[in-house]
Amino acid sequence: MQVLITGSSGLIGSESVKFFSEKGFEVTGIDNDMRSYFFGSGASTKKVTEKLKSTIPNYKHLNIDIRNRREIEELMKNNSFDLIIHTAAQPSHDWAAKEPYTDFGVNAYGTLVLLESFRKHNPQSTFIFTSTNKVYGDLPNKFDLVEHETRFELNPSVKFAKEGFDETLSIDQSTHSIFGSSKVAADILVQEYGKYFDLNTCVLRGGCLTGPAHQGAELHGFLAYLVKSINEGKKYTIFGYKGKQVRDNIHSYDFVNAMYSFFKNPKKGEVYNMGGSRHSNISVEEAIRKIEMLLGKKAIYEYSDQPRKGDHIWYISDVSKFKKHFPEWGYKYDIDRILREMCEAVQK
Repeated sequence: MQVLITGSSGLIGSESVKFFSEKGFEVTGIDNDMRSYFFGSGASTKKVTEKLKSTIPNYKHLNIDIRNRREIEELMKNNSFDLIIHTAAQPSHDWAAKEPYTDFGVNAYGTLVLLESFRKHNPQSTFIFTSTNKVYGDLPNKFDLVEHETRFELNPSVKFAKEGFDETLSIDQSTHSIFGSSKVAADILVQEYGKYFDLNTCVLRGGCLTGPAHQGAELHGFLAYLVKSINEGKKYTIFGYKGKQVRDNIHSYDFVNAMYSFFKNPKKGEVYNMGGSRHSNISVEEAIRKIEMLLGKKAIYEYSDQPRKGDHIWYISDVSKFKKHFPEWGYKYDIDRILREMCEAVQK
């Protein structure tokens, strides 16, 4: 069996390469290290690429830009992929506002290029897209919140309070950020190619995707950058909400394993919220305390009263729909195991 993985040297991409290689797939990866362009050399994925090439025997790496229609079309024409995993993206709110054309080109147009080549040349395949909870914009912030010592929580009277936000949450009438808007376009395209053209497509709207392979940067990768900053004694800035903003964090392995569940029983244009849920979530303040304890180091940080535009105060994914459709899937990691693994990785 063959799998094509875009963004193959990123967090979810590299986890996918390892996961599907171990399942016996021939793996083709696309990654042109645009992350170093977005966030600087410290966020480069070159080392990951070289490690994958040297350690995964059934891995073929291609330095292709997903916006290049000719190269993508040639690749799809000359291969019969059973699965296409699309993780390549520009992933930052703040960066997107600096270069909207680049952001939209990568996130939306690049997705269209892949989808159309998939439809024309590999329609038998299954197409899985890594979307984001940012498609909901800042609507989650408009629900009633209760402030506690270390975190905000939804008021128990809010229908989403028990399990988190499900797929019925509207994507309308909210501030998405330029990044969120380009991901909405891609998200809808993936759904439409499933529904309109009767193809197997899946949208996974991720919470905070994380793990030790994450190349964290200040503008993207909350936990990875926080662990890196505390370990190296660098100052970390908390933007708004007193550090009590809550994120659900899902390990890259659990996210990729969800992709595998969908591949085994695909559907047409389905959408799932996919994050750590109530099983794995944490506030910035809580994360600092846990990481300090694990590393045995004190964090150096400061507060900025100005939150990032469109940033969520409280976001936890309700994964009930996915679990209903794929009852064999479950979590391997909770937040404590995630943090232990990440802290151990930076100390090696």
